[in-house]
Amino acid sequence: MAQAFDWSGKVVLVTGSSRGIGAGLINAFARAGARCVVNYVADAAGRNKADAEAVAAPLKDGLVIDCDVASDTAVAAMVQQVREKLGGLDILINNAGILRDRTIKKMTADDWDAVVAVNLTGPANCLRHAAPILREGGRVVNVSSLSAFAGMFGQANYAATKAGVVALTKVAARELARQQITVNAIAPGVIDTEIIASVPQEMKEKYLEQIPLGRFGKIEDVVDAVLFLCSPMAAYITGQVIHVNGGMLMP
Repeated sequence: MAQAFDWSGKVVLVTGSSRGIGAGLINAFARAGARCVVNYVADAAGRNKADAEAVAAPLKDGLVIDCDVASDTAVAAMVQQVREKLGGLDILINNAGILRDRTIKKMTADDWDAVVAVNLTGPANCLRHAAPILREGGRVVNVSSLSAFAGMFGQANYAATKAGVVALTKVAARELARQQITVNAIAPGVIDTEIIASVPQEMKEKYLEQIPLGRFGKIEDVVDAVLFLCSPMAAYITGQVIHVNGGMLMP
């Protein structure tokens, strides 16, 4: 069992890994021996860079790359850097994502385009450029969302992109199967991250009422599901969506 969760010598790229679930994934893979690439996108305040460097600081052979996954040229450069410095790639986790919640009536074209660019075009860019350097038997995990299946109020743009990620996952699973590369998705529910911390208490209580397990998910709950999908134990699982939502939605 321990050998199934040993990634010694493997190279792992997690997009959007300066904090939250992405940082949790980097820490978990690093503890299991992987060489990890921490990805962030620069912001005016410099917080993303600082957080990414903090995540990478304790890592052995950690690589920090500033890359906006919505940019095809930036992703191409990131993947080239991974190839040159780490020799290839074994695991790709498409985790980067943004929110711009508004009702359809109030949503602007920019709200729509920005979310689509990061949440859907981003994973497609990463898949396209990473596929040539993914080694035989590699793993891809795309982060979708409960919103893709539940149609959460005010999330037309977000839900549409996360549903698109599921479709992208199924196509990529078929296309990469000949190299024994599996491609799966996870669909987290309400996870205890910075986003939930900023939600009003009344709304938190409403969410909790809908979760049979009676608690918000932990970052570790999502991380563990990803680790399983990236392990030899999941070698015959591809094109699937694993729901990590405490029973909030049972599709």
